[in-house]
Amino acid sequence: MRMTGKTCIVTGGARGIGRGIVEAFAGEGAAKVWALDVSGADFPALEAAFPNAEGAVLDVTDSAAVKALVERIVAEGGGIDVLVNNAGITRDALIHKMSDDDWDSVVEVNLKGVFLMTRAVAPIMMEGGRGAIVSIGSVVGLDGNIGQSNYAATKGGVVAMTKGWAKEFARKGAKVRVNAVSPGYCRTPMIASVPEKVLEPIIARTPLGRLAEVKDIANAVLFLASDDAEFITGQVLRVDGGLVL
Repeated sequence: MRMTGKTCIVTGGARGIGRGIVEAFAGEGAAKVWALDVSGADFPALEAAFPNAEGAVLDVTDSAAVKALVERIVAEGGGIDVLVNNAGITRDALIHKMSDDDWDSVVEVNLKGVFLMTRAVAPIMMEGGRGAIVSIGSVVGLDGNIGQSNYAATKGGVVAMTKGWAKEFARKGAKVRVNAVSPGYCRTPMIASVPEKVLEPIIARTPLGRLAEVKDIANAVLFLASDDAEFITGQVLRVDGGLVL
């Protein structure tokens, strides 16, 4: 049971990859897994399935709300062991068709949201002397993609912050590890609207011959968040089936 006794936070934890991570942590014996999301509609089913999981509605772009919820989590649990920055959105368009709102909304959630959550949690971990932060990037943030200037910029920023934070949060003897997982294309609600004829060439280019499943990403996050990875920090783990080699 790799998460026994740990208090964990997963943003965007109600659906898709976030939900899979919450379930993985809860199933591995976490004391409490906080699933944070902008909507609480999926929380009752999650909490019924996993008594050690609890949902909380949060907009990760709201600095005051982030601070208040983190303070509540610490007050109830005594500390925070794991933070997973998973919340993210897409607003795809070719650059000449990308609106200011398309750009701003993606930057707010995918980049500022990661910053705000980490700013609230990291000092608590450093004071406690240890912790693990895992942020969800994307192969798009490493290799780029047509029509995703905003998304690529934010996910590239997540990688850069991960490397800087790995150095910053290990100062003064603190053992706070910071890593990122960069998935390839994964079967989630976000990708459900993409026609199979668009996905087929991607699958054909993937050496392992399929898209990722949620469990593939959740298992990678579970490893990096657990004590099994206690000597790994500042790394970006691709989980893309070999799509980009």
